Amino acid sequence: MKTVHDVIIVGGGPSGLATAYLCSKHKLSYLVLESGKAVFQGIANSYPQGKLVYPSKPKDAPEPFMVDELRPPDKPVTVENYLQYIQHFVQHENLNILTDAAFEEIRDERDGLTVITSRGNFRGKKVVLAFGSNIPRELSVYGDAKMVAKNVEDASKYIGIKTLVIGGGNSAADVIIGILKAKREVHDNQPVYWAHVAETFDVNKETAQRLGEEILLGGNIRLLPGATPRIGEIDSEGIERLVIRINIFEQADGIDLYHALSFPMQNVIACIGSQGPVPIFDRLGIQTIACAAGVCKIAKEGERLVLLSSEFESTRRGVYVIGGAISPSYMKISEGAITEEKHPNLIYTAVNDAYHVVEAIREKIAK
Repeated sequence: MKTVHDVIIVGGGPSGLATAYLCSKHKLSYLVLESGKAVFQGIANSYPQGKLVYPSKPKDAPEPFMVDELRPPDKPVTVENYLQYIQHFVQHENLNILTDAAFEEIRDERDGLTVITSRGNFRGKKVVLAFGSNIPRELSVYGDAKMVAKNVEDASKYIGIKTLVIGGGNSAADVIIGILKAKREVHDNQPVYWAHVAETFDVNKETAQRLGEEILLGGNIRLLPGATPRIGEIDSEGIERLVIRINIFEQADGIDLYHALSFPMQNVIACIGSQGPVPIFDRLGIQTIACAAGVCKIAKEGERLVLLSSEFESTRRGVYVIGGAISPSYMKISEGAITEEKHPNLIYTAVNDAYHVVEAIREKIAK
């Protein structure tokens, strides 16, 4: 019989790790599902090298850090040093974490919930969504094939293959620079294709200079301005591929012609920015409310905020949402009223959310 955990935690950032640590401390069985290669992947990806991490706390916050073990030091440290400390903490506490597990869906079961991921299905009595706000955008393509790469953690895996990088900004350029450098060091002349839906690429002066240096040193790059990802398909050999249109020739009879390239999905890196969690909430059937004029003081008019109880439980029973996914504010149900609640995107906020959620879950499971 498959294990049923007390808590399944989606996301290995500050709120996810705090939830895991507190579950362990209170003898609740749990599993953390992290989509990245390691915990705190979101912070590692979004913080520039050498950026300082502070123990920031809102001035009006009445509580201390409720999980002091995850509190950044009083003397600010670089993100690299803080991440190293977190890795030691995870190992010391022997936290139960599964990495490279991309979250897909939650299914209701008779005795709880099943979380569906790229690495299998996992059952739990409660689910805590702690995936933060920097959720990579998905390519809007037709077909069954899905993206398998959204950034580059090991540029050497693209040596010897033609690679497609999608996106017209600094993130895409940084990825290309890394791959070109790795190829150059082993004398690999296979090209890197750089595609963008717009006709012009938009990178800052420093990034453009570094890219230019790689090209002068022999980097083989081919620009595809005005290129559009069109369809995901599976070829006759069972390989998932992405078809990208690079030219279109409109015909008078309505049957247009176009040029296209097809790349194996594993050779494709999409650097097309981040999206908030609202599309995920929609997919999971978690209710959100659009801000109307005069109702929201923090969020902008028209923005959709997730609806949560005072214990961070969503409108989907047994599913809780904490941390950066509900920042900078959310709609709180309290004593029959719905009000906007301020929720800054801080490590402090994330770990304290975890404390309150675990306390609520402990009480419900004990009943």
